Amino acid sequence: MKNIPHVPVLYKEVIDAFKEIKDGIIIDCTTGYGGHSSMILDANPHVNLIGIDQDQTAIDFSSERLKKYGKRVSIKKGRFSVVIEDILKEVDISQIKGILADIGVSSLQLDHKERGFSYESETLDMRMNKDAPLSAYEVVNEYSKKELERILLEYGELRNNKKIASAIIENRPFKSAKSLSDALKPHMPQGKKIHPATLLMQAIRIEVNDELGELKGLLSSLEKASLSHATVAVISFHSLEDRIVKKTYAKWAKSCICPQEAMRCTCGNNNALGKVISKKPIMADKNELKENVRSRSAKMRIFKMSGINER
Repeated sequence: MKNIPHVPVLYKEVIDAFKEIKDGIIIDCTTGYGGHSSMILDANPHVNLIGIDQDQTAIDFSSERLKKYGKRVSIKKGRFSVVIEDILKEVDISQIKGILADIGVSSLQLDHKERGFSYESETLDMRMNKDAPLSAYEVVNEYSKKELERILLEYGELRNNKKIASAIIENRPFKSAKSLSDALKPHMPQGKKIHPATLLMQAIRIEVNDELGELKGLLSSLEKASLSHATVAVISFHSLEDRIVKKTYAKWAKSCICPQEAMRCTCGNNNALGKVISKKPIMADKNELKENVRSRSAKMRIFKMSGINER
């Protein structure tokens, strides 16, 4: 086995989130290098794990890394928003005791410049699934000005989105992430903590991989599944994702779903799917921040699904 390339973010907090699970199945929706998966399997010796990833490179690596756990592990390829639906149909959902999703680009993808995620990359790709039809090249070089403005504002939260879109149109075609970030640098926010091209790359990457749609799809599937006593932990890396998770958990925790204008409750006031465990997002401690700079933006929120009879 080759050297393990990184330690997953919030690793201690993830183990703590699932520490009460004694048996059943935990689903790791974003297996990556298998870091969280291996730690969960070690900490929960009677639990089986189903991993999901759309990146074949990640699957090959994690399959080798997790081979020592034998039949306790199975890994499925595909988008987690789709694969989770298949899993929920295939297994006894009463056995699903935990779901982990570490959202966004993985270290595996960031560390390999040929994948085009880094602003220093000589390619312009950004596909988490290398077989997917849409890459960053098509987004940057073929999208209309209006489409570029939309993703820059919605996914990058860039207020000068129109000026940036115009600059892209005027300077394209671009063949690399490096040439793109260099050309757009004068138009990007100049902060000390992050590279000027970070929000630009984020916006394009989210569009290429439909990351917010993936997250919403996963949460929607879990909501419909009526899971019993399952712990749901989602790690996000920017405010757009965190906002979706926070709002979804708040919705799940509502007992009364009557319209606000209703004079009295008629819904039965028993519609809560469970309770929010983390009122505030769980973030990396000082030690982890020193060890892993990528953990600085990680936020984890946890929700505990209730049994059907407890609602």
